[in-house]
Order: sequence, then structure tokens, then C-alpha cells
Amino acid sequence: QVQLVESGGGSVQTGESLTLSCAASGDTDRSYCMAWFRQTTEKPRAGVAGVYWPTHLTYYSGSVKGRFTVSHDRATNTLLLEMRDLKSEDTAIYYCAATNYGCYDWDADSEYIYWGQGTQVTVSS
Repeated sequence: QVQLVESGGGSVQTGESLTLSCAASGDTDRSYCMAWFRQTTEKPRAGVAGVYWPTHLTYYSGSVKGRFTVSHDRATNTLLLEMRDLKSEDTAIYYCAATNYGCYDWDADSEYIYWGQGTQVTVSS
């Protein structure tokens, strides 16, 4: 089992930055693929960014590429999401997810076994 706890959400203005953290604990040795998803009341849960941490291979959705950076710190088992130039459409609940082995379909939520409780990000103008 892997436990995921997100932190770092909050309210910011458009154009500002925010960094989300996801602390992983438990049996993390095989949880090679980790990702951030987001969800609103109007839109279903969608992949934002992912990482296959053994090789640091990263994945991004088109809407955040160039603005968000995902990274993984193996020493602390922490997944980070650095978000820059935030827009109102980035407002959502952000979830951390993990699965064992590879990122075969990184932005498919059905691929992930473990989920955090979510953290709210609100971007206002």
C-alpha cells in the first residue's frame, strides 16, 4: 500500500506561481509512475503532469506544458508540481496519483492505484 498526501494548494492571482507537494509513504519502491490530476465541478478528472521517476521521464498535458514542471525527489519520496503563470482555468482540485511499474498511459486515471485526498487551487483575476 502507498499513502499519498498533497499540500500546497491555495488561492492566488492570475500570473502568480504555486508549488504543490505530494508526500508518498508505505510501499513506494515499485510506485514508479506518479502523476497530478485535476478536477472541477464542470470537468472530469484529467491528467496534468506525470513522471516515471526511475528515468525522470516527464509528461504534460497541452494546457500546462511550458508553465508547469513536475519532478520527483526519491530521497524524500515527494512529487512536486511547480505551477507558473497561473490562469483562472487552472482552478481545480489537484490530486496526486501513483501506480506500480510503468507509465503506460500516464493521463488515464484508470491506470492509477493510489490517490491522495486532493488539494484546492483557486486562481482569480
